[in-house]
Amino acid sequence: MRESLWRFFVREWLLVGALSGLVLTSLYLGRLPRYDWPHLRPVFLLWILFVVIKGLENSRLLCRVARKMERGRRLGPKMVMLSFFLSMFLTIDVSLVTLLPILMGMRIRHKVPLTVLVALTAHAGAALTPFGTPQNLFIFSYYHVHVAEFLRVMAPFAGGLVLAYLVTAFFLGETEAPEAPRAPAKPLARTMAGWYLLFFLLAVGAVLGVVPLVVASLVLFFAFAFDELSLKVDYALLATFVVFVGLTGNIRALIDGSIAQISHTYYLAAGLSQFISNVPATLILERFTDHWRSLLWGVNAGGYGTLVAALANLIAYRLAAAGLSQAALKRFTTLFLAGGFLSLLLATGLHYLFFDYIHFYVE
Repeated sequence: MRESLWRFFVREWLLVGALSGLVLTSLYLGRLPRYDWPHLRPVFLLWILFVVIKGLENSRLLCRVARKMERGRRLGPKMVMLSFFLSMFLTIDVSLVTLLPILMGMRIRHKVPLTVLVALTAHAGAALTPFGTPQNLFIFSYYHVHVAEFLRVMAPFAGGLVLAYLVTAFFLGETEAPEAPRAPAKPLARTMAGWYLLFFLLAVGAVLGVVPLVVASLVLFFAFAFDELSLKVDYALLATFVVFVGLTGNIRALIDGSIAQISHTYYLAAGLSQFISNVPATLILERFTDHWRSLLWGVNAGGYGTLVAALANLIAYRLAAAGLSQAALKRFTTLFLAGGFLSLLLATGLHYLFFDYIHFYVE
């Protein structure tokens, strides 16, 4: 029992740490954590996406897609661009939850570094559009930014980073593995795959706000009635997100009133994100600065770096953990952190170039 509890604490260290922070801040404030539906809605949507992707995996459709894709040439650059455009148009969560399980099913060379590149690229693509990430949507709505101006501000950020990832992908070389005996693919469960493809479209529609959430949630009832295996998703990660929502509210209450105005917006946003994640950093800082462009760059750049810098990083890590061996996961973690901090450094250089050197933006 004691050993099982220790394993849980080691495996779910972030959940335990966030829960400890939630309890301590709640005790200090003398109140229970406060939750509202707009902040819990993304977690519910993520649960729907997890179930849908698990259903597609159980129907063996993802395995079929992975086997077809792994035989193509220039897979690295293709996956990088696919990640970029998926996250741009369908949000970072949809991109990661869709592409990483497919990558995990491939038998290719350079799987770990390519997985890292795909995960990092999702940040760059999602940064470009107002609905790509929650922090973008908050800033877009709070400051009443025009779509064209938003795209103009973030184009150098997204373009510079994706160019770096494309060059890296080309340097990886061909990913096709040598021919080796492989077990025959299990037959595709066509009916199940068809249903889950429909549910995937509904889930994406709900993410984009064109399909009612109650319609997208039908997949949960379907899975409960006909496919309980698809309900076996990463509930610890979902619980971590729920705890983070409450912790964000508590941190915001602690800081409110102690800040009148902030300076060096970019650096504060990027630095704060490393410790409390970029969405909470956005919610805390947006009311204390008029420099929305630097804040936007800061929280998007701040999503790179530590595993907690963005909740998308946790999604990528947990999906990689589910599909890689322990040795490969350690390599993924090392490369992901190194690539994240290098991306943060590159983004900071781009910020200096466009904001301070050539004054492309006037705050």
